[in-house]
Amino acid sequence: MAGSNSAWIAVAVGAAIAATPAYAETPRELLTQAGFVDRDRSVALARIDRAAAVAGQALRASPQDQDAAIVQALANGYRAKLLGNRGQAIGARKQYEALVLRYPRNAEAQAALGAWHVGVIAKLGRFVGRAAAGAQKAVGYAALDRSVALGGNRAMFAGLAGLLRLELDPEDRRGRELVEMASRAPAPTAVDMIVRRAAVAVMVPLKAGDTQQVQALADRLLPFGQITDQRG
Repeated sequence: MAGSNSAWIAVAVGAAIAATPAYAETPRELLTQAGFVDRDRSVALARIDRAAAVAGQALRASPQDQDAAIVQALANGYRAKLLGNRGQAIGARKQYEALVLRYPRNAEAQAALGAWHVGVIAKLGRFVGRAAAGAQKAVGYAALDRSVALGGNRAMFAGLAGLLRLELDPEDRRGRELVEMASRAPAPTAVDMIVRRAAVAVMVPLKAGDTQQVQALADRLLPFGQITDQRG
C-alpha cells in the first residue's frame, strides 16, 4: 500500500507542476522553477542565486523598487530553506518582517512571512521552531490570512495558505476552505496555475477523508517538496 500511495503522490505532483514554463528567465520565474519544478538541489540553488543577483542589480539601480526587494527576500529565504542554514533563515525572517512594515499591503510579503513561520514549525515542531528560530504559529497564520485578503482572489495566495495549514494539520477546517477556494480561483501567472492544480490534487484525499495523504501531498506540493534532500 505504501508503494501505491507514493506512486499516487508522484502522479499528483507531476500534474500540479505541468503548467510551469520549460524555460524561465525573469527572477520571479526562476524562483517558481526552483521552488516547484527542479528536483536537484544544486540546480535549484543556481536558479535562486541568479534571481537574487538580478534583483540585487535592480535594487542598486532603484532602491525603491518594491518588486525587486520582494524577489531578493524570497531568494534569500529559499536559499536558507534549501541549505538548512539557521542564520540565513533568521536573516530571511527579518527581511520579510521589514518588508511587511514597509509595504503592509503587499500580499507577497505577507505570504512570505506567513510561510516562513509555518514552514519552520512544520520542519522543527512548534516548541523547537520557536526556541531555535523564533517561529510562531499565530503570527504565521495571521500573515497568511492577510495575504489572502490582499491577494485579489489569486489562486496562489489561498492555495499556499491552505497547503501550509494542511501540512501542519490535515484536519484544519480553514485549510480545507482555502484549498477549495484556490481550486476555483483565477490563475493569471504560472505559479498561480501550479498552486491551483496543487489545490485540486489535494482535494482528492480531502474528500476521501485520508488525512495521511492530505498531509503528505501538501508537503510535496509546497516549494521544494519535490527535492528529497532539502530537509537535511
